[in-house]
Amino acid sequence: MSPGRRMETEQVFLGLGSNLGNRLDNLGQALAKIAALPDCRLLRTSGFYETRPIGGPPGQENYLNAACQIRTRLFPPELLAATQRTERELGRRREEEPERWGPRRIDIDILLWGDSTLDRPELIVPHPRLTERAFVLAPLAELAPDATHPATGLRIRELLERMAEPHEVICRLPL
Repeated sequence: MSPGRRMETEQVFLGLGSNLGNRLDNLGQALAKIAALPDCRLLRTSGFYETRPIGGPPGQENYLNAACQIRTRLFPPELLAATQRTERELGRRREEEPERWGPRRIDIDILLWGDSTLDRPELIVPHPRLTERAFVLAPLAELAPDATHPATGLRIRELLERMAEPHEVICRLPL
Protein backbone atom coordinates (compact mmCIF):
# COMPACT_ATOMS: atom_id res chain seq x y z
CA MET A 1 0.00 0.00 0.00
CA SER A 2 1.40 3.41 -0.92
CA PRO A 3 1.99 5.84 1.97
CA GLY A 4 -0.67 8.35 0.85
CA ARG A 5 -3.44 5.84 0.22
CA ARG A 6 -6.01 5.19 2.94
CA MET A 7 -7.03 1.66 3.74
CA GLU A 8 -10.60 0.36 3.45
CA THR A 9 -12.70 0.64 6.58
CA GLU A 10 -12.08 -1.94 9.26
CA GLN A 11 -14.34 -3.08 12.06
CA VAL A 12 -12.63 -2.46 15.39
CA PHE A 13 -13.74 -3.08 18.96
CA LEU A 14 -12.51 -0.89 21.78
CA GLY A 15 -12.72 -1.47 25.53
CA LEU A 16 -13.20 1.43 27.94
CA GLY A 17 -12.89 1.65 31.70
CA SER A 18 -12.95 4.28 34.45
CA ASN A 19 -12.70 4.20 38.24
CA LEU A 20 -11.79 7.79 39.17
CA GLY A 21 -14.10 10.78 39.32
CA ASN A 22 -17.49 10.61 37.65
CA ARG A 23 -17.05 7.25 35.94
CA LEU A 24 -20.25 7.46 33.90
CA ASP A 25 -19.38 10.93 32.63
CA ASN A 26 -15.80 9.85 31.85
CA LEU A 27 -17.08 6.98 29.68
CA GLY A 28 -19.65 9.22 28.00
CA GLN A 29 -17.01 11.84 27.16
CA ALA A 30 -14.64 9.19 25.83
CA LEU A 31 -17.36 7.73 23.59
CA ALA A 32 -18.23 11.21 22.29
CA LYS A 33 -14.57 11.85 21.45
CA ILE A 34 -14.28 8.46 19.73
CA ALA A 35 -17.40 9.26 17.68
CA ALA A 36 -15.79 12.56 16.61
CA LEU A 37 -12.47 11.04 15.46
CA PRO A 38 -11.72 11.66 11.79
CA ASP A 39 -12.03 8.56 9.61
CA CYS A 40 -13.96 6.76 12.36
CA ARG A 41 -17.63 5.99 12.81
CA LEU A 42 -19.02 4.82 16.14
CA LEU A 43 -21.51 2.04 15.37
CA ARG A 44 -22.62 0.64 18.72
CA THR A 45 -21.85 0.77 22.40
CA SER A 46 -22.43 -1.91 25.01
CA GLY A 47 -24.10 -1.29 28.31
CA PHE A 48 -21.95 -0.23 31.24
CA TYR A 49 -20.67 -2.91 33.61
CA GLU A 50 -19.71 -2.33 37.24
CA THR A 51 -16.58 -4.37 37.90
CA ARG A 52 -14.10 -4.97 40.68
CA PRO A 53 -10.51 -3.85 40.04
CA ILE A 54 -8.05 -6.58 39.09
CA GLY A 55 -4.48 -6.24 40.30
CA GLY A 56 -3.06 -2.90 41.28
CA PRO A 57 -3.12 -1.33 44.72
CA PRO A 58 -5.77 -2.33 47.28
CA GLY A 59 -8.62 0.03 48.06
CA GLN A 60 -9.40 1.11 44.51
CA GLU A 61 -12.95 2.06 43.59
CA ASN A 62 -14.92 -0.23 41.29
CA TYR A 63 -14.68 0.35 37.57
CA LEU A 64 -17.30 1.04 34.98
CA ASN A 65 -16.43 -0.81 31.79
CA ALA A 66 -17.93 -0.78 28.31
CA ALA A 67 -17.06 -1.76 24.76
CA CYS A 68 -17.79 -0.05 21.48
CA GLN A 69 -17.71 -1.03 17.84
CA ILE A 70 -16.32 1.38 15.29
CA ARG A 71 -15.47 1.39 11.60
CA THR A 72 -12.26 3.21 10.76
CA ARG A 73 -9.93 4.05 7.91
CA LEU A 74 -7.13 4.79 10.36
CA PHE A 75 -4.14 2.50 10.53
CA PRO A 76 -3.62 0.76 13.90
CA PRO A 77 -0.83 3.11 15.10
CA GLU A 78 -3.00 6.12 14.16
CA LEU A 79 -5.98 4.80 16.12
CA LEU A 80 -3.73 4.00 19.08
CA ALA A 81 -2.38 7.57 19.03
CA ALA A 82 -5.94 8.93 18.81
CA THR A 83 -7.17 6.85 21.77
CA GLN A 84 -4.15 7.84 23.86
CA ARG A 85 -4.73 11.50 22.97
CA THR A 86 -8.36 11.07 24.06
CA GLU A 87 -7.18 9.62 27.37
CA ARG A 88 -4.89 12.62 27.92
CA GLU A 89 -7.65 15.09 27.00
CA LEU A 90 -9.86 13.45 29.63
CA GLY A 91 -7.21 13.77 32.32
CA ARG A 92 -5.25 10.52 32.22
CA ARG A 93 -1.59 11.02 33.03
CA ARG A 94 0.26 7.74 32.49
CA GLU A 95 3.46 9.22 33.93
CA GLU A 96 1.61 9.91 37.20
CA GLU A 97 0.20 6.40 37.56
CA PRO A 98 2.27 4.80 40.30
CA GLU A 99 1.77 1.24 39.13
CA ARG A 100 0.23 -0.90 36.46
CA TRP A 101 -3.48 -1.60 36.89
CA GLY A 102 -3.87 1.31 39.26
CA PRO A 103 -6.84 3.68 39.35
CA ARG A 104 -7.50 5.79 36.28
CA ARG A 105 -9.97 8.33 35.03
CA ILE A 106 -10.16 6.64 31.61
CA ASP A 107 -8.57 3.69 29.86
CA ILE A 108 -9.19 2.88 26.20
CA ASP A 109 -7.86 -0.36 24.70
CA ILE A 110 -7.98 -1.72 21.17
CA LEU A 111 -9.46 -5.18 21.65
CA LEU A 112 -10.04 -6.58 18.14
CA TRP A 113 -9.16 -5.29 14.66
CA GLY A 114 -11.36 -7.23 12.25
CA ASP A 115 -9.88 -10.71 12.06
CA SER A 116 -6.31 -9.40 12.04
CA THR A 117 -3.48 -9.90 14.46
CA LEU A 118 -0.75 -7.38 15.15
CA ASP A 119 2.32 -7.73 17.34
CA ARG A 120 4.35 -4.55 17.67
CA PRO A 121 6.11 -3.14 20.72
CA GLU A 122 3.50 -0.38 21.04
CA LEU A 123 0.40 -2.42 20.15
CA ILE A 124 -0.71 -6.04 20.29
CA VAL A 125 -4.05 -7.01 18.74
CA PRO A 126 -6.08 -8.87 19.84
CA HIS A 127 -5.49 -7.33 23.24
CA PRO A 128 -3.05 -9.72 24.97
CA ARG A 129 -5.19 -10.22 28.09
CA LEU A 130 -8.59 -10.21 26.39
CA THR A 131 -9.20 -13.92 27.01
CA GLU A 132 -8.48 -13.55 30.76
CA ARG A 133 -10.79 -10.67 31.60
CA ALA A 134 -14.51 -11.02 32.08
CA PHE A 135 -14.77 -7.25 32.56
CA VAL A 136 -13.75 -6.91 28.90
CA LEU A 137 -15.41 -10.05 27.53
CA ALA A 138 -18.87 -9.31 29.03
CA PRO A 139 -19.41 -5.96 27.24
CA LEU A 140 -17.70 -7.27 24.10
CA ALA A 141 -19.97 -10.34 24.07
CA GLU A 142 -22.98 -8.03 24.29
CA LEU A 143 -21.90 -6.38 21.02
CA ALA A 144 -20.31 -9.27 19.15
CA PRO A 145 -20.95 -12.66 20.74
CA ASP A 146 -20.07 -14.49 17.52
CA ALA A 147 -16.93 -12.51 16.68
CA THR A 148 -13.97 -14.84 16.55
CA HIS A 149 -10.78 -14.27 18.48
CA PRO A 150 -8.21 -14.61 15.67
CA ALA A 151 -5.55 -16.24 17.86
CA THR A 152 -7.74 -18.84 19.59
CA GLY A 153 -10.42 -19.42 16.95
CA LEU A 154 -13.06 -19.21 19.70
CA ARG A 155 -16.09 -16.96 19.66
CA ILE A 156 -16.23 -14.15 22.22
CA ARG A 157 -19.25 -15.72 23.95
CA GLU A 158 -17.36 -19.03 24.21
CA LEU A 159 -14.40 -17.26 25.81
CA LEU A 160 -16.74 -15.63 28.33
CA GLU A 161 -18.50 -18.95 29.06
CA ARG A 162 -15.12 -20.61 29.68
CA MET A 163 -14.16 -18.10 32.37
CA ALA A 164 -13.68 -20.15 35.53
CA GLU A 165 -14.61 -17.26 37.82
CA PRO A 166 -15.81 -14.07 36.19
CA HIS A 167 -15.83 -12.63 39.72
CA GLU A 168 -14.84 -9.12 38.73
CA VAL A 169 -18.15 -8.40 36.95
CA ILE A 170 -20.66 -7.22 39.56
CA CYS A 171 -23.55 -6.16 37.33
CA ARG A 172 -24.63 -4.55 34.09
CA LEU A 173 -26.08 -1.13 34.80
CA PRO A 174 -29.65 -0.58 33.62
CA LEU A 175 -29.96 1.88 30.75
